[in-house]
Amino acid sequence: MQQFLDKLIDLGTAAGLKLLYAVVILVVGLKLSSFLVKRFDKSPAYAKLDPSVKSFLKSGAKVLLYVLVFLTAAYVIGIPMTSFMTILASCGLAVGLALQGSLSNLAGGLMILLFKPFKVGDFIEANGEQGTVEAITIFYTILHSPENRVVTIPNGTITSGDVVNYWTLDKARLDIPFCTAYADDIDKTREVVLAVAAARDNVLADPAPQVLLDKMNESSLDFILRVWVEGKDYWDARFGLAEEVKKALDANGITIPFPQLDVHQK
Repeated sequence: MQQFLDKLIDLGTAAGLKLLYAVVILVVGLKLSSFLVKRFDKSPAYAKLDPSVKSFLKSGAKVLLYVLVFLTAAYVIGIPMTSFMTILASCGLAVGLALQGSLSNLAGGLMILLFKPFKVGDFIEANGEQGTVEAITIFYTILHSPENRVVTIPNGTITSGDVVNYWTLDKARLDIPFCTAYADDIDKTREVVLAVAAARDNVLADPAPQVLLDKMNESSLDFILRVWVEGKDYWDARFGLAEEVKKALDANGITIPFPQLDVHQK
């Protein structure tokens, strides 16, 4: 009986030491991984990379280091790597189904880096959301919206849908719709609105601004003010022009009509 107790104590001590070593490896390994990622982030070679590639590599390196730390801790506890890999292989189908969404997002991140539909700093519209791209990680793309919201979109969703990049080119076209009454002079309307566009510093002179008659509705003439701006000035120009066009039309006695119906009685 005493021999059995002594053997049990020895086994418990050995198992306790292994568990203690594993905990130390986890704590030290995770802290060391974070330190290495930070050093990698500050390295001169890393600083020269494209911001989109930088965010992707940083998140990928962190995941890889964490996986290595957990595998090392499992090995110290006594789980043989061959058995561990066999278990993973036998559960491959279940793991693959469980991680289907994550693998799709990983593939989407690689496609974004490969085909470059957008990069960090671009203003895009994807999955019904608009915002400036702050980071492209291995699984998600992070946007900063004009409403000061942080929007996280899975990469798989982005690559499987439509993406509008407003800043791919140096210039962006901006269409400002407005309407006038049938009684108002078209030439005067065009002159007043073009003067508004010419007075703004963030509206480009080439291509020249245009005022185009778009539709003749039942109660109004619908126009479009079409201007070109630099990508960084898109939102300032859009909201500023809309307000200034309204004020200029009011100041010149040009009516913005509301829907109405004329009834003639015989």
